[in-house]
Amino acid sequence: MEILFLGTGSAWGVPEHACECAICSEMRARGEERTRTSFLVRSDEVLLVDCGPDLRRQMIRSGMECPDAVLITHEHGDHFLGLDDLLPFRRSVPVDQWKPLPVYATEITWKSIEARFGYLLGSLMEKRLAIPGKLLEGLATRVTPFKTFHGPSAPGSVGYAIEESKPNGNTKLVYTSDFLKMDEKPILMEPSALIMQVHWLYEPRNNRPYHMSFQRAIDYIRRWNPIGETYLVHMSAGDLVPGDPKNNILKKLEPVEPMVDPTTGEIYPIPRCQDEWQTVVNRICRDYGITGPVLVAEDGMKVKL
Repeated sequence: MEILFLGTGSAWGVPEHACECAICSEMRARGEERTRTSFLVRSDEVLLVDCGPDLRRQMIRSGMECPDAVLITHEHGDHFLGLDDLLPFRRSVPVDQWKPLPVYATEITWKSIEARFGYLLGSLMEKRLAIPGKLLEGLATRVTPFKTFHGPSAPGSVGYAIEESKPNGNTKLVYTSDFLKMDEKPILMEPSALIMQVHWLYEPRNNRPYHMSFQRAIDYIRRWNPIGETYLVHMSAGDLVPGDPKNNILKKLEPVEPMVDPTTGEIYPIPRCQDEWQTVVNRICRDYGITGPVLVAEDGMKVKL
């Protein structure tokens, strides 16, 4: 199984246009960018997991092939508004050689998809249901959706467990997508790899978008006990950077209680770029007893499981 991270950013990407906060400014100066979170899984077939408004650019940048199916996690625009950008795959083959792409989502999420892209049904895509706890029908790969809580604006939200069976053993990839919390489920335990949504470093006092912070993610990682790597995605620019004059803008949220180094008592610094994210995550994992590797994913990153 291979994973290609097409995008690793939050709903508006990072750096955000017109934002001069310390995080966006540092990333802009370094030439770094996180487009909307989406990734490709290559196994017995090619699965596209979520497709936001950056999909066309992500496809061109990566040379992405036509997927065999699309898995949509929920009804927020940064996770499905790129469906229309899959049309070039249909437009570039003889008419009699095209078969509509199976697109999986929950019934609730499909209401939003059909309201926006109903004209694509039967031509570009075929509607298929993702029912939490039940294997997706019609795929060569074992894929099981599981219910997540991502707030009242995304009641159809699910994550996906993707399993591959090979002669040398089984591989299970778990993707949480966006979530604030979820019930414990056996399918989440001991994945070969975990892709975890992490919107901020520190848990905000007012978690109005119902997202996960790395501060709280630590407990989930510890309980689920991944056998291999944990990959962090969906990072934003919403953490308060001490001394930043732009800390008063809308997207900046005050933390409940920043984490501190148990030895020195110092607060861990807010990461402003890829290198700083990985450095801070490494320190926190070491200090708080997370033994498995936790890697901050970046756009274009490719890994084999």
